[in-house]
Formats: sequence, C-alpha cells, structure tokens
Amino acid sequence: MNHLDNANVIYSDNHLLVVDKPAEMATQPDLTELAKAWVKKKYHKPGNVFLHAVHRLDKSVSGLVLFARTSKALSRLQQMMRDRKIVKIYHALVEGELPAEQGRLVHHLIHGSFRAEVSKEGKESILEFRVLKREKGVTLIEIDLLTGRYHQIRAQLSAIGCCVIGDTKYGSKRPWKKGIALHHSEIKFEHPVTKELLGFKRKPNF
Repeated sequence: MNHLDNANVIYSDNHLLVVDKPAEMATQPDLTELAKAWVKKKYHKPGNVFLHAVHRLDKSVSGLVLFARTSKALSRLQQMMRDRKIVKIYHALVEGELPAEQGRLVHHLIHGSFRAEVSKEGKESILEFRVLKREKGVTLIEIDLLTGRYHQIRAQLSAIGCCVIGDTKYGSKRPWKKGIALHHSEIKFEHPVTKELLGFKRKPNF
C-alpha cells in the first residue's frame, strides 16, 4: 500500500481524520505519512501538513485510527483519552475458553522488551469482554478497552490462556492470514471543537 485510498478514509473535517488501518502497517510513521499525503492532496495544502495520531494501533492490528488535524483538537482529544471519554471497541478471535460469557479483566502491566508483562509493579489495565460466537475451539469476542496500555488486549487475553489468533508473540498456536485477528472496529467520542457526538464503525474481516 503506497497511498491512502478514499475507501480507507472513514471521516474527515477541518479538525479530525479517521482512517481504517490495514494489518501489518505501522501507525507511525507509515500510516501517518500516507494520511498526510491524502490530506495534502484532498485539501490542496501547501507546505507541511499538521497531523498527529491521537492513539496508536500495533502494526499487526487492523482498524480505526483517529488523527487530529489541529493542535487544539490534539490537546483536547488527548485529554479526553486520559479521562476515558473516548470509547474504543475491538473485535478479536481467540483461542481457549474465556472464564464467562462476559466480564472484566484487570491486570497490572509493564512494558517489557517489545512486549507487555503482567507485574504487580505495572500500571492498572482494564478491559471488558463479551462473547459473540464460539466455533471449533475459536471464540469471537467484543472488547471495550477502558485503559490504553502497550499491547494491553494481547497481553491480558494471553494471561488468561486465550491468545489472539495469529499472535505468536503472546503464545498463539494458530496461524492467521495477515497480522493478528484483532481489529479496532468502533470509536465514539465528542467532537473536540463542535461538541457533536461522533461514532464510527468498520467491521472486521473475520
């Protein structure tokens, strides 16, 4: 992928850009540079384009990435992230049996060597999950990510013996077609300038 297709752009205005990132592309710098080029062409912007990712997805993860197009939007959205006012919903295919049909996982995670580790000294990491479908040893789940730690979903699911399929770094034994079977499928938040309630969805390809 050497350019950003219009089909990958979910939303754009003077303050925001929402892009559907393919698996196996780094948010920074790869996706960001492609998004800057799209903005430059779309809005006929001379010179450098201001564009910053409000959050990142791991290279192996697909799904929605929210960018700020102004410094005002960036600072407000970053504060909303810290205040947990941005809802981020993921879908994942996992191995193993989850402890319940729905529930909350709480671990303390530290940033280790290119992976997250469970540790009492780590930062509190919280997610809520809901089982959507079970089939042949594979479970489709929906995840509401309440904190945004490094590799959080992957590490927490691995810690309970339910690795994301394709995630060999965290113990998955099953192959996946591209990247891992984890997708950021929905984001909801208040527009940082207009205060309009916004919500965007992009279904996973599994």
